Amino acid sequence: MSAAEEQENATVREGLHDCPPSAKLVAKVLEYDGPLTQQELAEETLLPTRTVRYAVSQLDEIDIVQSRFSFTDARKRVYSLRNE
Repeated sequence: MSAAEEQENATVREGLHDCPPSAKLVAKVLEYDGPLTQQELAEETLLPTRTVRYAVSQLDEIDIVQSRFSFTDARKRVYSLRNE
């Protein structure tokens, strides 16, 4: 792992330190499973969709997660970690 990657990982960990457990879980699921919609995140984490929405907003606030429109359904957003 390069020094830049280590620094980026440290920054992500610092940002997650003050987040609620639900946001940490969502970040970990995104790290392992890649880009997912809110519904897919809710299914993977077993969290209510409202909690997933709040967790994603917390991660977006500290600039850890990014979103884009889904190619298959433009009404949905797909979330991934910023460093992917």
